[in-house]
Parts: sequence; structure tokens; C-alpha cells
Amino acid sequence: MSSCAGGKAPNYSPADVAQCEKEMEQAGLRPSLMVDCSHGNSNKDYRRQPAVAESVVAQIKDGNRSIIGLMIESNIHEGNQSSEQPRSEMKYGVSVTDACISWEMTDALLREIHQDLNGLLTARVA
Repeated sequence: MSSCAGGKAPNYSPADVAQCEKEMEQAGLRPSLMVDCSHGNSNKDYRRQPAVAESVVAQIKDGNRSIIGLMIESNIHEGNQSSEQPRSEMKYGVSVTDACISWEMTDALLREIHQDLNGLLTARVA
């Protein structure tokens, strides 16, 4: 399987991203990568998403131009819950699918990313 495909193993390291860029170029495509901070890249631990995001931001700051964005699993409250439990026992704002980071963590992470990349990305499009 291509390292570009999401899966069970992390694929966001600089070496993984470079391999994906190479595969896209060989296919005649301009590399434009969206990195998923959840799933395999966080080893299914939603609390690792900020670390994955920080790695992606560092790659952009180091000059990577093919990474165009990242995805974060986010909800009002962290974690997840089973949709099989009685509705009266379910907590509002907690995912019933993949585990998510909380809105507070999302807000802090997005503000940090904005602070780190705003000037850099603005200069790219100017």
C-alpha cells in the first residue's frame, strides 16, 4: 500500500510526506496533501492529535509547500461514547464515532497554528 493512503500506521513524518509527494509527481499530479491528525497518525489516541499537528506545522515552517491543510477530530467535549447506550445516559457534545479532542483544546491548537503560520502563509500567496 502507498504511504499516501491513510491506514493503521502513522504517515505524517517528513519522510512519509516526501514519499507521498514523489508518488503524486510520478502520477503526474501536483502534490497537495491534507494530513489527518487522527486515526493511524495518532495511533487511535485522540490526545496525540496536537502532537501530530505540531509536526505538520514544523514541516510547513521548514519549507514544505505541498501540505495544504490538516484534519482534526473535534467535538464540544473530548473522547467518545457508544451510540448503543440509552439516550438518557449519553453526554451532549461527545462523539458517537471516533474519539475527539475537546473544543477548548481545538481552540488552543488552532490559535497556536494560526500564530505559527499566519505570516508564512500570507507571504506565500502574496
